[in-house]
Amino acid sequence: MDIDTGLLPAFARGCAVLGSGGGGSVAIARAAALQALEDRGPVRVVRAADLDPGLLVMPVGTAGASAVMSERVGGVDEPAYLREKVEELFGVPVGAILASEIGGANGCLAVAWAARVGLPLVDADGMSRAFPRMDQTVMQLRGIAPTPAVLCDERGRTVVIDRVTGAWLERLVRASLDAFGGQVATSEYIMRGDQVAAATALGSVTRAVRLGTRLPDPLVTGKVADTSGSILVEGLGPDAGRLVRIEAASEFLAVVEDGAPLAAVPDVIAVLDSRTGEVLQAEQIRYGLRVAVVRVPCDPVWHTPEGLRLAGPAAFGLAGLVSPSDQEPS
Repeated sequence: MDIDTGLLPAFARGCAVLGSGGGGSVAIARAAALQALEDRGPVRVVRAADLDPGLLVMPVGTAGASAVMSERVGGVDEPAYLREKVEELFGVPVGAILASEIGGANGCLAVAWAARVGLPLVDADGMSRAFPRMDQTVMQLRGIAPTPAVLCDERGRTVVIDRVTGAWLERLVRASLDAFGGQVATSEYIMRGDQVAAATALGSVTRAVRLGTRLPDPLVTGKVADTSGSILVEGLGPDAGRLVRIEAASEFLAVVEDGAPLAAVPDVIAVLDSRTGEVLQAEQIRYGLRVAVVRVPCDPVWHTPEGLRLAGPAAFGLAGLVSPSDQEPS
């Protein structure tokens, strides 16, 4: 499969869904990807199983606040700067690009940056969705070293972080954001080809395309009735009489009805504008919006005990909440 200008809209919509209400502005990243595809041509998507064992695979993404990305569009040279430093550190050429997270803006940026540097994009990613922390990755769960990690900006100013854990990488990158103006391009959890299949969420690029074309049926459709604390959705039409609560932070974390969870992190929760079909970020939810709330399962690795410790409800302050995906059959 190639991602070209014709397939990009479906892919970008799928990335927005997998952002689970966060992950940065897909609209801006989609525009960057469109320009890169027009300038450089389609991006070839390759399966993890087809990678040469020794191939150097460079995960890419950005870190920073969504508001900064909306106001400060990066350049086109960040992937070249990342690649140059990664190749210097590892002593071999980079052979493929991997999205650090498929959800939100970083999924589209991976396409843009693969096009810019002329490398294939692996049909996988580090999260199967968007998470707020850099260490909330399948690579972390599988014991891939997070460093050396490379940070840079559009002017080529570069920082290398080494010999730290994933949690410390997250801490140091966040501390660097002020110096970088609130946004930075990153590469971390750099791998060889024979590690990718066991240490990533597989098939996430094709999955995003599929979701961008067709979504699961909604959990509820209705009107946003309150946003003063939790988000309350009053059911309309066939769902009239229902009242659903959505817990949100950077992303949507849980959907609860009558005290029982309908969906919860680590699974994806997407909220769509019923009138336009637009996928909404958590910060866009307003009183009176007509919405449809959708649940999309995440990669099964997140429903293991270690996955739940890193990215389950308790990791987001929702201790005691059990995702329907983790409930034992009756």
